[in-house]
Amino acid sequence: MPSSLPQLPHNVLAPLQWQSATWEDYLAYRDQPTDQRMRLYFNGQALLVDMGSEGIDHASTSDLFLLLIYVWVNQHQPNLAVGSFGRCLLEKTGYRAASPDLVLYLGEGMPRRETGNLRCIDLDIWPVPDLVGEIADTSLASDLDEKKKLYADLQIPEYWVIDVQGKRVLAFWLQPEGVYRQLIQSVTLPGLSIHLLEQALERLGEEPNFAVANWFGQQIQ
Repeated sequence: MPSSLPQLPHNVLAPLQWQSATWEDYLAYRDQPTDQRMRLYFNGQALLVDMGSEGIDHASTSDLFLLLIYVWVNQHQPNLAVGSFGRCLLEKTGYRAASPDLVLYLGEGMPRRETGNLRCIDLDIWPVPDLVGEIADTSLASDLDEKKKLYADLQIPEYWVIDVQGKRVLAFWLQPEGVYRQLIQSVTLPGLSIHLLEQALERLGEEPNFAVANWFGQQIQ
């Protein structure tokens, strides 16, 4: 383990912080045997080690958005192949790595596990996801700053930030110049209104996520 970075703690009490790091530092964390849940982000100059457990709001919101995407695709693009790989490690060797809450692949070119390969999505082999998202319960500032730039560097076409406390959905589409522009309607899922997603998020405070997904389905019929 490189001396510049702390040992993996048994409990994380301080707010998540990006630390100056190299690719070798990232690999040391990635490859260290541990029974602790760990998500990693590396932006080329700094490393974020997320060892927090999902709280109720984060978990419920994450599951809600998978349900909403399923309902939307089932009604509007039922023949479209869609694969979800949420929280799986995306890795571009020597360059960038991330573990988004939402990872969606549409159509052909969906990654699969091959014998002998690491348990991550190797972006030197597979195409980048069509859409990734972060559930921002306590991580909003980083999700809109360092992670947003990280996903732009990886050339992820569409990026969502779901602001749990603010009841907002911030969706972005990657521009040719390599920066994100905010959307009012998804490009990856054509016709899906971001405002309607926000309405569903607002209802989650009063209803279970399956009930909210049922309401959402009625709205888009």
